[in-house]
Amino acid sequence: MWAASCLASCCAACACDACRTVVSGISRRSARIAYCGLFALSLFVSWILREVAAPLMEQLPWINHFHKTPNREWFETDAVLRVSLGNFLFFTILSFLMIGVKNQRDPRDGLHHGRWMMKIVCWFILVILMFFVPNEIISFYETISKFGSVLFLLIQVVLLLDFVHGWNDKWVGYDEQFWYVALFIVSLVCYLATFGFSGLLFHWFTPSGQDCGLNTFLIVMTLILVILFAIVALHPAVGSSILPASVISLYCMYLCYSGLASEPRDYECNGLHKHSKAISTGTVTVGLLTTILSVVYSAVRAGSSTTLLSPPSSPRAGGGKPLLPLDKADEEKKNKAVTYSYAFFHIIFSLASMYSAMLLTGWSTSVGESGKLVDVGWPSVWIRILTAWVIAALYMWSLLAPILFPDRDF
Repeated sequence: MWAASCLASCCAACACDACRTVVSGISRRSARIAYCGLFALSLFVSWILREVAAPLMEQLPWINHFHKTPNREWFETDAVLRVSLGNFLFFTILSFLMIGVKNQRDPRDGLHHGRWMMKIVCWFILVILMFFVPNEIISFYETISKFGSVLFLLIQVVLLLDFVHGWNDKWVGYDEQFWYVALFIVSLVCYLATFGFSGLLFHWFTPSGQDCGLNTFLIVMTLILVILFAIVALHPAVGSSILPASVISLYCMYLCYSGLASEPRDYECNGLHKHSKAISTGTVTVGLLTTILSVVYSAVRAGSSTTLLSPPSSPRAGGGKPLLPLDKADEEKKNKAVTYSYAFFHIIFSLASMYSAMLLTGWSTSVGESGKLVDVGWPSVWIRILTAWVIAALYMWSLLAPILFPDRDF
């Protein structure tokens, strides 16, 4: 027993030293990625607790105070929401603390880039404390998370458009035949995948013998948008590239699939209802990966001073100027303006916390003391379909705005 106690103490000490070494090695340039790692950790914790925490939470009297014990799904949803709320509060508090930071002389700049041991401990405490708050607060957070998730999807749309235009500009900027051929091949693959995907959607969601006019309309509408993207992008007056149009087309078709797959299990036009569990797992996995990639991309783009994340006083993007070398004088570093809005940077993580909770819980809502989950398949369907339409509108605007308003800088 004494030997085991000593071994446990040694392991704990080594773990603490390892954590201290890791957090002390996080530099200014890697701080953004560290926040992404912390966010990914919260997703992992949510996923694990969704699978294993239900039996324990059933024994907590301040959570399970119902006359009739809810089913297991209610506790799974509750666990995810509590972790999400802790994550949301952590990043929201940081966002409020970072309001008004304009240069690196501000003491809060050091808090944003450093003191990681303190921030990790605070994050852990907030998550634990959320398991002691009343159910009514969790229910309220679940409600507002739906609106926050929609806002995050809109930001995700802007980031996607920024990504595809930046990708196209980079390859075209090389002005070499190899990159033009690569651009054509990627565009062709995207279009083949888009039209092949549409064929599968007709097969899965418009079964013979059923009146599936809504599903047919949604798929055909998406195909019309895909063709419209290509026509407008290749029009001589627009002179755009086919690569952004092909990537946006493929993503819109994926959103159409994601929406149709979210239809209620008893809906006769949902041809995947027999494989609903596997499809749900796949959709959640892809959704979480997309969320993580969006957050990582926003963090990386924040470091290059995009207009979306830059405060009015910061240098604007587009010059491609590198950050100051590490061997510059400390005073010169302190006088340098911040390159992005720290407050908005953390708001993205707050909204992403809400969105990830909705993904892990299937946009479901717990009701009353029954503890049963309401099937909210149709809201989930329309959120995804409307997101695809918003993407289409914003992409068309990015193509047509320079023509409609030639005197303005876009």
